[in-house]
Amino acid sequence: MNKPLRRVALAMMVMVVLLMGNATYIQVIQASELRDHALNKRTQYEEFARERGQIIAGGQSLARSVPNEDNRYKWLRTYPNGPMYAPVTGFYSFYYGSNGIERAEDKILTGKDDSLAFDRLSDMITGKESRGGSVELTINTAMQEVAYKELTSKGFSGSVVALDPRSGEILTMVNAPSYDPGLLTSTDNNEVAKQWNNLSEAEDNPMSNRAVSEIYPPGSTFKMITTAAALQNGYKPDSKVETAARIPLPGTASATLPNYGSNTCRGDTLTAAVAYSCNTAFAKIAGELGPDKLRETAAAFGFGDDLQIPMSVAKSDLGAMADTAALYQSGIGQRDVRVTPLQNAMMTAAIANGGKLMKPQLVKNTRSPDMSELDTFQPEEMKQSVSPEIARMLRDMMIQSEKYTKGSGKISNVEIASKTGTAQHGDPGDKPHGWYVAFAPAENPTIAVAVIVENGGDEGAEATGGSVAAPIGREVIRAGLQGGG
Repeated sequence: MNKPLRRVALAMMVMVVLLMGNATYIQVIQASELRDHALNKRTQYEEFARERGQIIAGGQSLARSVPNEDNRYKWLRTYPNGPMYAPVTGFYSFYYGSNGIERAEDKILTGKDDSLAFDRLSDMITGKESRGGSVELTINTAMQEVAYKELTSKGFSGSVVALDPRSGEILTMVNAPSYDPGLLTSTDNNEVAKQWNNLSEAEDNPMSNRAVSEIYPPGSTFKMITTAAALQNGYKPDSKVETAARIPLPGTASATLPNYGSNTCRGDTLTAAVAYSCNTAFAKIAGELGPDKLRETAAAFGFGDDLQIPMSVAKSDLGAMADTAALYQSGIGQRDVRVTPLQNAMMTAAIANGGKLMKPQLVKNTRSPDMSELDTFQPEEMKQSVSPEIARMLRDMMIQSEKYTKGSGKISNVEIASKTGTAQHGDPGDKPHGWYVAFAPAENPTIAVAVIVENGGDEGAEATGGSVAAPIGREVIRAGLQGGG
């Protein structure tokens, strides 16, 4: 064979090997990914021909499949009380895929999970139609209902997250505004596209899961992180702190940092600074501690962690803190500090749990089609955020803070430990977000809650966390302590 022919033959051999390699890669390595891809219509037709399992909580069905007259789509997904539970269920749509628990637990719900292999084999032998398994959530339905009604009845935008601090179980996850996932389950492509466009283009962003996907300035709720850092670095509850009505911002020509209302702090100890939420005290403390100690303490409470609950959670962060002015502002939860409502609930739960941070979890257990249990949630400790002794100090300070927190809904004979926040965020009308984080009963906590009301709720620029968020948090705690759901 002459040289040109050898080159052609070699080139052809290389192309054959590459072609075989590509076919092997697609058919073997990528097979699972392509099979599960949202745009794989054949797989989707197969899934809609099988009864998808339920999502349940507190004995209620939050998502289930019902028979459909269309032969191509034998089952149709429905969501009783859809808007109330949308942040946890998500949606399941032929045209737009899925999110929330519908996506995170898809293999269980479709019956494809390895734990359901025996059920699939049994169905094949007996000729029965295959069904998906079910997912039971940790949600307390009574608390969820109260939280949703409290936000929506007032026309507020915001979120409520409640945890069991002992286990990390998510008891409440509510957003407002919300949306009905059932709007996206129709088999009419034009109708679903219309609903999708309406929801995705809405200014108030109803499909965003504010609880885990949006990050906000935490305002004075972040002072509990600054306080924890101070206690870990030599401060005591009775340590003397700054009381001035306003202090200069270092490195600036004339800028100052004031207390709320430009008032002198009514106490000169660390405990008083928490109780009266004195900005100047915490700005000075942050300046003394420095950025590294502040970051270290925040990280111990979960800031910056990659978290799956099982949905992904946006990371909370302190920002650059590049100079002392930024450090002062960060110490009071402003500047570039950003948190999810879930992160604020986690911080509160760790304090309530003796400094031990438990991993948040939304799934209580998974069940086979006959509702027998497959797998059960086991509490998992993430880290020891602070020592039990410091946690007790923080609790006692938060008890004092609750005594001075205004707003309706105080619960008689129940001691609550709390901290409010009024967070500026640069909106044109200067309408701050209102925060309330709390746990109860203070001596033996079973509920930790974080509430954010965006843009001052119905009080606008005059709002505080105590006036708009605290009443909601207290009602959610009340519902949980009454033992419902």
